[in-house]
Amino acid sequence: MRLLKLIFIVALIALQYRLWFGKNSLPDYWHLQSDVVRQAETNTRLMQRNQVLAADIADLREGQVALEERARNELGLIKRHETFFRIVPVKQPTN
Repeated sequence: MRLLKLIFIVALIALQYRLWFGKNSLPDYWHLQSDVVRQAETNTRLMQRNQVLAADIADLREGQVALEERARNELGLIKRHETFFRIVPVKQPTN
């Protein structure tokens, strides 16, 4: 009976060791859970960015207004017989 108790205690210790310190242990599981949460947040941000880009692409394909706005802002283009004024903000002096 005493030998059986000893065998059970040794088996329990061996299983506990694998649970806490072995491969795929609880600390590994907790670390992977935090990685999954972090990756889900990154995926959400990237999906939002992709939606904005998709809307921008659709707008550029469908309408001339968005295309004209891009040309004005990024390339500085103006229409014929049009005067372009750019207002540059004045920097405040720092003390």
